[in-house]
Amino acid sequence: MAAATTDVRHTVARVDLDALRGNVRALRSLLEEGALASGRPVPAIIAVVKANAYGHGAASVGSALEASGVAMLACADVDEGVVLREAGIAAPILVFGALGISDLDGIFSHRLTPTISSPWAGRALADAAAARGTVLGCHVKIDTGMNRLGLRHDNLRRTLPAILAAPSLRVDALYTHFATADEPESELFGLQQQQFVAAREVAADLGLRTTHVHAANSAALLRDERVWFDAVRPGLLLYGIVPPPLMTTLQLEPALSLHSRIVAVKGVRDGEGAGYGQVFRAAGPRTLAVVPAGYADGVDWRLGNRGVVLVRGRRVPIVGRVSMDMLSIDVTGLDVSPGDEVVLLGRQGDQRIDVREVAATIGTIPWELLCRLGARIQREYCHRP
Repeated sequence: MAAATTDVRHTVARVDLDALRGNVRALRSLLEEGALASGRPVPAIIAVVKANAYGHGAASVGSALEASGVAMLACADVDEGVVLREAGIAAPILVFGALGISDLDGIFSHRLTPTISSPWAGRALADAAAARGTVLGCHVKIDTGMNRLGLRHDNLRRTLPAILAAPSLRVDALYTHFATADEPESELFGLQQQQFVAAREVAADLGLRTTHVHAANSAALLRDERVWFDAVRPGLLLYGIVPPPLMTTLQLEPALSLHSRIVAVKGVRDGEGAGYGQVFRAAGPRTLAVVPAGYADGVDWRLGNRGVVLVRGRRVPIVGRVSMDMLSIDVTGLDVSPGDEVVLLGRQGDQRIDVREVAATIGTIPWELLCRLGARIQREYCHRP
């Protein structure tokens, strides 16, 4: 009953660019409705495409988002920004992360918008821009309680004046980042809002006249319209996933699905084990199938004996340990053969496995699972007929 494997990698991630664009439209509709109700301008969308667009593929996703009319893309570092520019993307690109000396050339050569999150970064960027005879537009990050990157909200009178006084810098926006927007019981979310309002008042008192302000990631966008400001920064929502434990009535669709195929089918006898450590033992005769997807592909090791996949429209369990390059599933009672499709994320028939479910199964977060999808998994980009 066994079948030999081939050298072909059968595991692929399919990215539905139409779903991505639909998610942008859904978010824009939400922002328009909120703006109409409040009498405020409609916030712009800064689309977050860091970590290879959350595993979806930054170049193709960034191009689709640019075509959808987002105001700006945002990435983690200069190298990610360079990838976007080399893909032909012309939209403004914000770099969230801290800068090093070696990063500065890329800011100018690839027309990136840096974040100033420390006095050192302000001085280095001011000197680099002055040496090039240009005025560099930048965003200033305010640390309102995350205690990671950013100028401390309560120390701005010492740190901000030199940045504002630099003739080679132009501060185009102020922003902050919420630490607990996805934790409804946390008081820090409200405290950070208050401290950001106070920080903006200090900045204005110091002479900053910009009106561009942004703060809301996906969770904050859903929770509180008061923090939409001039722009919002959705990440996970763009890809059709709601940050747990939050819920929404927005019509979103996951853009990524993960597919593989059965490469071998074999029977095991009562009491026999399978895989490393023999942590699975057959209770009676069972039929197992081998799927060429493992932790080197980003399939979490903890899914062994806990996760499920879809085969012939049915949920079947992952048995034994997830190996580096493959996993085993229990297909007892199903008529399966090598070549049959296996869905690890996505829909098959009337069944669906989404990344929130998988994350909850193993006690992690959707962001981690998406970002860890391996480079050797081919991304296939599709449009609906």
